[in-house]
Amino acid sequence: MSVQTEGTDTAGEPAVRKAGPPAPPRGETRAAKSPAGRRAAAPYLLLLPALLATVVLLGWPLVKNGILSFQNLNPRQLIQHLTEWNGVDNYKEILSGSDFWHVVARSVVFTAANVVLIMLGGTLIGLLLARLGKKMRLLLLVGIVLAWAMPVIAATTVYQWLFAQRFGVVNWVLDKAGWHSMADYNWFGSQFSTFFVVIVLIVWQSIPFVAINLYAATTTIPRELYEAASLDGAGAWKSFTSVTLPFLRPFLYATTFLEVIWVFKSFAQIFALNEGGPDHLTETLPIYAYVEGVGNQHFGMGAAISFLTILVLLAITSYYLRMVLKQEEDEL
Repeated sequence: MSVQTEGTDTAGEPAVRKAGPPAPPRGETRAAKSPAGRRAAAPYLLLLPALLATVVLLGWPLVKNGILSFQNLNPRQLIQHLTEWNGVDNYKEILSGSDFWHVVARSVVFTAANVVLIMLGGTLIGLLLARLGKKMRLLLLVGIVLAWAMPVIAATTVYQWLFAQRFGVVNWVLDKAGWHSMADYNWFGSQFSTFFVVIVLIVWQSIPFVAINLYAATTTIPRELYEAASLDGAGAWKSFTSVTLPFLRPFLYATTFLEVIWVFKSFAQIFALNEGGPDHLTETLPIYAYVEGVGNQHFGMGAAISFLTILVLLAITSYYLRMVLKQEEDEL
């Protein structure tokens, strides 16, 4: 029930005012605002465990590795528990030598070749999955998932058997096909043939991830767009470039970014196949850091190389992201 009060207006005549509802107490106002504040803070609280795990498992080892890169740590210092600081001498020795830059160039070319083949093969298989019937699609998906799920060392061992010099299946097939000079060919005896085996292995392991991602992306494309394109007289290629590719472009960008990181840091495949041989000609930056740090027991030098490896990877990925963002701006 409203209450009327009398007052005097500016003309001196009594005025009647209606009192509004009573203001809520201060405690109730704070209680009404607190749920919104909790909802705003909820995403950050959910991210907190992942951030803490990242700091503990990645951030702290990275800091320790950076500290180690400024030390002269060899077996003598390690056994005697000595800490010998040598400043930036490790970095000077690495950057002034030609071996490091040869390995950097080799790693970049190796990564580019793998990523191009992976994205091309994965895209084609992803588009094929979208075209196949249910039974054939299921069969192909099972096959590529099994290839993807195989452990890296197990897959590398299988490829060692396939490309073995005397009893390898590949040499036997090539010999039976008429290339008799390949009967006892040593695939791990030269830089080119060793890299060929490594690239085949990495591409075979990586294509399933790209293919499944691209197939999942094709399921988000509305069928009405293809129907409209066919009514406009667009063929298969025109439908792909005007309908399919624009929808797949964000997935292609993100998947390429992930593949660059995954291929660049590949270690197990190269080391298990030939340990970076022959004559260190197939060493990439991760292998180079391991051989120098653990193999030659120059732990400070190995830490410096691994830190420089991270910087090179950051430079490559930042260049790629800058290129992607520039393309998106041009399209807008």
